Amino acid sequence: SARARVHRPGARGARHRRCAARRRPLPRLDFILRTTATVPADWPPDAPLALFLPLGEAGDFSHPEALVYLDSVPHAACDRNHEEIPLPAAWRAGQTHRLALHGWTGLVDNPGQQLLMRPCEIVQLDPLVRAFIALARVALGTAAVLGPDDPSRGQLLTALDTAFQLLDTREPLGENFYASLPNAYAALVAGAASAGPALDVTLFAAGHAHIDVAWLWTLGQTRRKAGRTFHTVLRLMEQFPDYHFSQSQPQLYEYVRQDYPELFAAIQARAAEGRWEVLGGMWVEADCNLTGAEPLARQFVLGRAFFREHFGPQAESPVLWLPDVFGYAWNLPQLIKQAGLDYFFTIKIGWSQYNRLPYDSFWWQGLDGTRVLTHFGATPEIGQAHGVGTYNAAATPGQVHATWTNFQQKELSGAARPAPLLMSYGYGDGGGGPTREMVENVRALANFPGQPRVRPAKVGDFFKALDAQSGPLLPVWNGELYLELHRGTYTTQGRNKRANRETEFLMHDAEFAASLAAWLVPGYEYPAAALLAAWRLLCLNQFHDIVPGSSIGPVYAESQQQYAEIRRLAGAARDAALEAVAAQAGGDVLLINPTSFSRRDLAFLPGPLPTAPLRRPSDGAAVAVQPADGGAWLDAGILPPYSVTVLEVAPGDPSPVSPAPDGLDASAAPGRLENAYLRVDFNPAGDITRIYDKEAARDVLPAGALANQFQAFEDRPLNWDAWDVDIFYDDKRWLAEPAED
Repeated sequence: SARARVHRPGARGARHRRCAARRRPLPRLDFILRTTATVPADWPPDAPLALFLPLGEAGDFSHPEALVYLDSVPHAACDRNHEEIPLPAAWRAGQTHRLALHGWTGLVDNPGQQLLMRPCEIVQLDPLVRAFIALARVALGTAAVLGPDDPSRGQLLTALDTAFQLLDTREPLGENFYASLPNAYAALVAGAASAGPALDVTLFAAGHAHIDVAWLWTLGQTRRKAGRTFHTVLRLMEQFPDYHFSQSQPQLYEYVRQDYPELFAAIQARAAEGRWEVLGGMWVEADCNLTGAEPLARQFVLGRAFFREHFGPQAESPVLWLPDVFGYAWNLPQLIKQAGLDYFFTIKIGWSQYNRLPYDSFWWQGLDGTRVLTHFGATPEIGQAHGVGTYNAAATPGQVHATWTNFQQKELSGAARPAPLLMSYGYGDGGGGPTREMVENVRALANFPGQPRVRPAKVGDFFKALDAQSGPLLPVWNGELYLELHRGTYTTQGRNKRANRETEFLMHDAEFAASLAAWLVPGYEYPAAALLAAWRLLCLNQFHDIVPGSSIGPVYAESQQQYAEIRRLAGAARDAALEAVAAQAGGDVLLINPTSFSRRDLAFLPGPLPTAPLRRPSDGAAVAVQPADGGAWLDAGILPPYSVTVLEVAPGDPSPVSPAPDGLDASAAPGRLENAYLRVDFNPAGDITRIYDKEAARDVLPAGALANQFQAFEDRPLNWDAWDVDIFYDDKRWLAEPAED
């Protein structure tokens, strides 16, 4: 193809900002590159044009990527997997246009490593060359995975040989090459068509871009990843009318709505057409083991509400999409159904260390008996014929064929056909999504010899077909979906886990207090906006690479700031509501039980002791008071569920000080604690050396035994479970440095 060189930017044409690194240099660079480009005026007016922008490579999951601006308008992304940028028809007639790249280098493995961008070019694309290459790629890839005794294999190799003998590939390629191309392509088409039938298996192919909301990058980079990825998806949809794309996580859409409003409007239009599937059900792809019950339900409430508001109920997918979450609690089917969803997808259980679940398609039964249709993606990673599935397929002929061979339930059939399969394809983890080559492969494999019949579709279409065709025949799995991997996520980043649980409790109390005030106090306005913002922050931080502790250190510094914001929002809402209730209820002290069960907890009253007895106005009973540092403990008796108890300072005698209950007065001395029932002795290290039960007149510990010992164990994770601050990739080994704090 004819080529024109893009002007290279000079020293002042690029600028960068170095992000802070801790302890050991870990470059994370944002950059802007600017230049101009001109398409020669004598180029044919009908040939498609593209930019070739080959960025350097920095690492595995984390690599350079940039959003390409054409004449100041965001257009598409370029990264190591998306180097070709289609140009609009306006880029012709010899005009000069402005080109800018706003990007990020990724986490550089070696602090001294240079990232070099190879020469950039404007190119003309020949559609027939493209079609020939795509068909030859699929034919050769299919022949490589078919067995030597499969008749389709030999016929495909013959078709390839015939086509390439007709193709004039003598160097330099020129007019003879293009003149020979139509006959060569026709021969390849005819040879492939006569090479045999496709397998009677339907493979639904859904374009997808898994984007970890935080992992080897912070939330600010995620916002830009979403913008880059989604622009690329729209450019592919312009070129391939049958291309379908499925994208999860309302949080990502909200970022795009705020940062790229024109892009968001274009996504809404594609969703209305039925080509863009808004997927997932939850606000983010949330952890399902550490998250509390109410926040897990709120994930659905927030996610479904957002999709309904911005896309309408007709665009919602009925699928809970959690491909990468580290295990799934047994109550999840009930929540899925109660949220109005019908289906569940993951591949993660296939990563288990020891055992493989015996099913890929099945009914998952929850604790209450609720069942949801569930599918584990069977497409293996490239280079793996069986076993671990992927949600980042490259849609190669080998992966398409292996999706069928890897599927464990080939005996399933409905209407005399095997159960349908699903392939999620597109570069993911850090986003990017499908490439042109992947979409070309999907199109070529629609009815290809020896391969499943590939159908571009939405994820919801697959599940509806599976339900209709094989639903009654599927087995039932009644139990937790436990992942035998990532076990360190239950203990890593304990500070973040504590903040998560504290704010979960705070959100409960704030909402109860606000609801109580709205019910009792005329004119009180429920703080819906503040609580919604707090819930979104809390659910965001329950993403499956944040609360489990599997992200880099800067993610947790940012997370602590967001937990502080949750405390501010929820704390202010709670306190304002309690002030309103107190003003309405009267009295001097207000005790509120915000839980659904009766309690007889002690309540702490800060400040000086009341100067008169505290009594319950309802029955006049005195409240026991015990002084403590900074205030006093109150024992107001049993507090009913969801109750408000008013206490008054009664006139008369000074407030009585409650003695400790009979037998509970304790004494302490160096190395000893004692009350009426127990004596406990300690050594200087804090170990318990003796526990003497006075009532039973016996020693509880065996002679010479120690209790209360503090033990520390070194955490040696298998893979990713103990990342902390600075992560380096070196010779395929993950190395982590401990946090400074």
